[in-house]
Amino acid sequence: MFTGEYRHAVDAKGRVAIPARFRLQLEEGAVVIRWVDGCAALFPRPAFEALAAKVSVLPLADEKARAVSRFLASSAFEVERDSQGRIVLPAAIRDWAGLAGDAVVVGAWDHVEVWAPDRWSSFQKGFDSADALASQLTGLGL
Repeated sequence: MFTGEYRHAVDAKGRVAIPARFRLQLEEGAVVIRWVDGCAALFPRPAFEALAAKVSVLPLADEKARAVSRFLASSAFEVERDSQGRIVLPAAIRDWAGLAGDAVVVGAWDHVEVWAPDRWSSFQKGFDSADALASQLTGLGL
């Protein structure tokens, strides 16, 4: 399970460090894709394969299903860590997520999200008080 928030630099080659505590979970390989809310998502290979299996059985006659399938498949890149625990984020992913200079690496249970700091800050404003958190939880069954 991926949890926590970490700040790392994105270097000129598009490399970002993966927190040491996440690395073991990515030993079987990893896939990075464009993700919801304008961030990048890094999935361990088994979790990505599970997502792909769900998407691949969506009805072909459904325009929305085809669009989502194309979007996710076209933005999926297999990545490997280098000796310093960094992965290269492809330019298309960096552009999508607005990543340049710095990144916030966030655990999201079954995957890791990589956010531009300004986007992450804007997202967090939706949870800036206990009341705001309670409002977000309403209706989710938690």
